[in-house]
Amino acid sequence: MKAPTQLIGALLGLALPVASLAQGDAPDPHMLYNQHCSVCHGVSRLGGIGPALLPDNLSRLKHAEAVEVIRDGRPATQMPAYGELLGEAEIAALAEWIYERPEVEPSWSDADILASHIVNHAYGTLPDEPVFEVEDLKNLFIVVEIGDHHVSLLDGDRFERIARFPSRYALHGGPKYSPDGRYVYFGSRDGWVTKYDIYNLEVTAEVRAGINMRNIAVSADGRYVLAGNYLPHTLVLLDARNLELIASIPVEGLNGETSRVSAVYTAPPRNSFVAALRDIPEVWEIRWPEERAAGDEALVGDFALHRMEAPDYLDDFFFDMEYRYLVGAARGGKGGQVFDMDEEIKVADLPLEGMPHLGAGITWELDGRRVMAIPHIDKGQVSVFDMSDWSLVTQIETDGPGFFMRSHESSPYAWVDVFFGPNHDRIHVIDKQSLEIVETLIPEPGKTAAHVEFDRRGETLLLSIWDDDGYLLWLDANTLEELGRMPMKRPSGKYNVWNKTQYEEGTSH
Repeated sequence: MKAPTQLIGALLGLALPVASLAQGDAPDPHMLYNQHCSVCHGVSRLGGIGPALLPDNLSRLKHAEAVEVIRDGRPATQMPAYGELLGEAEIAALAEWIYERPEVEPSWSDADILASHIVNHAYGTLPDEPVFEVEDLKNLFIVVEIGDHHVSLLDGDRFERIARFPSRYALHGGPKYSPDGRYVYFGSRDGWVTKYDIYNLEVTAEVRAGINMRNIAVSADGRYVLAGNYLPHTLVLLDARNLELIASIPVEGLNGETSRVSAVYTAPPRNSFVAALRDIPEVWEIRWPEERAAGDEALVGDFALHRMEAPDYLDDFFFDMEYRYLVGAARGGKGGQVFDMDEEIKVADLPLEGMPHLGAGITWELDGRRVMAIPHIDKGQVSVFDMSDWSLVTQIETDGPGFFMRSHESSPYAWVDVFFGPNHDRIHVIDKQSLEIVETLIPEPGKTAAHVEFDRRGETLLLSIWDDDGYLLWLDANTLEELGRMPMKRPSGKYNVWNKTQYEEGTSH
């Protein structure tokens, strides 16, 4: 039987010699890559059949894990094992090399985006009735399984799997639904945007919008998709129907410097997208054609690009329910700032030391006022603020730094994990009125418990056990009683159709 590289080369009509290493010679990782990896991952490491192999794209894969993948392959993927073909020194050199930045910064042009475009089923050609039966189409869940890069579609009433299908490598930023809940859009670390028709259980279209992508957003009218890239420094605007390219927008500040895009958000009341920029002190708002602005704002096609100078670098956002106020923070740990997007001024400073995870913030009503709660990535606490005057209400001490926080309008509890540190197998249940931890669960000692998502009515919830031999826990949201388990490969985020399309106050937006 031919070695994996020879077999792939034969299928593609390529002559790929097997690398040989003379005794005493140092491995040449560039040569090894060209011989064994470039067929699937691209000559420039930009990806192809396999994902891009660039440092930013590999940030979630530890070096030791990269060695294992090269040596042993990756189950349920096209990644073969090279343990019998390459020596340990060659595997180690190759793993080290893919974490180095290339000498020439890679680019991704409009021509590259257009060439990557795939349409499996054109918009409007598939039936409008679901091919499966459930009680409530708005109570479905999408579950991302990062262990083997798959996605599961669940019935939230019966806790049953409807479908399971492969995804692109390393989905990031959370799937986004069309307003009617029929379609779901995924963004991957290596730049792929995928559209999936839930009713027909089919991937309808895909396009690669960048090399390293942070996340995507879908407009509240369901007509547009916006992708935010780390590499290249662009925002890519797509037609939501078939993911056709509308515009690729260079992200360049008023000072002439370019910037990575940390995240993109949909602001429904404003009929716009809002972009968080990592490297320039500005907030960008892209308004849809219905709200096309005049004046000195730069126009992108039929869209209005509005640039607001920010008081500091803001690359992580939280919005109030009306999307007038933006709470921003940078990774430098200088605290949070409240920015009025109507008046374009900073209105408050927030004592948010370290790294608050604003993207996981939630709000609820407390004594007739709306409060927001935010977990911290580098310290064991949840900060709670009064959104009427931005004053600090309290800081709830937890058993370690957390990442995800969730609740539901109908639930008396907010849930926060302890994702980082030795107590990652714990998850706290906070009473939203007393602001005290009333229960700490340890579902599986030693295994990470994280990311709660409620069902549509707030009666039950799903909790992930993040392990290759992990599972979903189905719990009663009030009694905390376990209702069921479903085995999954490192299930990460869960996303309920109703909660996400209705912008339920207890889920991130």
